[in-house]
Amino acid sequence: MGILTGKKGIIFGALNDKSIAWKAAEAAAREGAEIVLTNTAAAMRFGTTKILGEQLQAPVIAADATSVSDLEALVESAMAHFSGQFDFVLHSVGMSPNIRKSIPYENINYDLMGKTLDISALSWHKLLQVLYQKDAIRKGGSVVALSYIAADRVVSGYSDMADAKALLQSITRNFGHIFGKERGVRVNTISQSPTMTSAGSGIAGMDKMFDFANKLAPLGNASAEACADYIVMLFSDYTRSVTLQNLYHDGGFSSMIVSAEVL
Repeated sequence: MGILTGKKGIIFGALNDKSIAWKAAEAAAREGAEIVLTNTAAAMRFGTTKILGEQLQAPVIAADATSVSDLEALVESAMAHFSGQFDFVLHSVGMSPNIRKSIPYENINYDLMGKTLDISALSWHKLLQVLYQKDAIRKGGSVVALSYIAADRVVSGYSDMADAKALLQSITRNFGHIFGKERGVRVNTISQSPTMTSAGSGIAGMDKMFDFANKLAPLGNASAEACADYIVMLFSDYTRSVTLQNLYHDGGFSSMIVSAEVL
């Protein structure tokens, strides 16, 4: 449909073809956008981001989302590539060392929790701050991050990532208010269904959670491809009055208590 024709933006976190960010990059390019891809140098070594860059003819710039200096260099490089301001950014960044080390929430390692919050939430604030300070986003632009319902409800095993997602959504509202009022830029999060990405698959019991959510949601779990289309819609002018929202993209799961299938 070409709903992003003439628009330009940055996509964070396209690790491999299972990533929502990867699907979002493909969808954005399909709809006419020019994009820059970014990931950490380590992720780029064991992932396939460069292959996606070649397919989409998109520059791939290494950046650590927890490093303000890396983010500044990334945004400056993107502005040079685009010859000025751009229109959208997707923040698809998150990781919990506590979960990776199978440390339970009740015995959490606080040093590792600090890393979870930095990677999964404070990186969002750092990104928004750099975009704001460099006046990188055009009026009417859209910045989107991926969240999860564990920010609002208890999801066993999601551990300190739930705290990170709650902080992520708070940052969205607070920074989004400033960005909207002063620059006309939209800031939103999407709470996606359980999705079998590389990151999601690493959470203990993810297969059972995926099956449970699929049975509970009236439309079943939303796929990564469907989420990519939703992200593209939020980048587009069709959602020009939507901001400060956490938007559920989960087949109706978030409104359900029980279903016949689950019973």
